[in-house]
Amino acid sequence: MLTDANFIEVFMNMPLEVCEAIDCKGLYKLAKAGKIKGFTGIDDPYEPPLNCEIMIEQKDGVCPTPCDMAGQVVSYLDENGFLHA
Repeated sequence: MLTDANFIEVFMNMPLEVCEAIDCKGLYKLAKAGKIKGFTGIDDPYEPPLNCEIMIEQKDGVCPTPCDMAGQVVSYLDENGFLHA
């Protein structure tokens, strides 16, 4: 429903181990046990985006804080004229 100019893709480029470590619902564990089928990254292929506008990733093996991640998104939006004073 959005035009391409108004759609901002944010790619959380994190290792599978990080996703599993913060999975409070245990979905990755269930998928690995075969109880959930078609789970992306486990038994279904994962295809990273080709042209995301924002990529959030670890630096030197450390995941950024939620505040830093939000700051990265806000900075992009500000620098590209999406935020108005």
